[in-house]
Amino acid sequence: MNSVLITGANRSIGLETAKQLSKKGFFVYLGSRTIAKGEAVVANLKENGLENIKAIEIDVTNLDSILAAKNTIEKEQGKLDILINNAGILGTNPQQATNTSIKDIQNVFDTNFFGVINVTQAFIELLKKSDNPRITNITSGLGSLTLHSDPSWKYYDYKTASYGTSKAALNAYTIVLAHELRESFKVNVIDPGYTATDFNHHSGPGTVESAAAFIIKHTVTDENGPTGKFFSNDIEDEIGISPW
Repeated sequence: MNSVLITGANRSIGLETAKQLSKKGFFVYLGSRTIAKGEAVVANLKENGLENIKAIEIDVTNLDSILAAKNTIEKEQGKLDILINNAGILGTNPQQATNTSIKDIQNVFDTNFFGVINVTQAFIELLKKSDNPRITNITSGLGSLTLHSDPSWKYYDYKTASYGTSKAALNAYTIVLAHELRESFKVNVIDPGYTATDFNHHSGPGTVESAAAFIIKHTVTDENGPTGKFFSNDIEDEIGISPW
């Protein structure tokens, strides 16, 4: 049974992705910053028939927590097949470039950017033991420099000095990572689209079910699948490739 780690998976899109992958026969480690919240979610899932899922404590801003999670998965699985770096925070609002504090920006980057790097680097050796390793970094359309430079884009006026810039940095890191691992890995960034979640006070038009299905579609790919791409559920075509 292939194994998956999803960070920030105790609610919203991460949780729905965990549920759908579990139903597809994957063993899912449901990452949660606090183990109590994760175990409460998993207990509910098991009551509804999902057995191949386990809560694991992982705070992406805490290296000790990351390494403890890595050691647990290594002991139980010996490898990791899929890493989905889903944990993310929005930060304080508004996020104006002229007055958002460095502290606020750094706080968002610690989770959305540096946290992804820490988790990826910690788990890379376990992923290399997989026959078909996959890394998916969850991004946002707000991280697209091309779209943000286009006045006709529907979200053009929604600029964020912390969140959007952290996702743009994540996109750039993913390009470098995908190139470095191109011989054996599939590494992509995926934007689940503007989805109704707690993250945005349920203002988005998309559903978590659609968002999760889109993430899985572009993560669970065969040996001919693409790598180093930016997929977005908000792009209205069959493939959904977004401009960087």
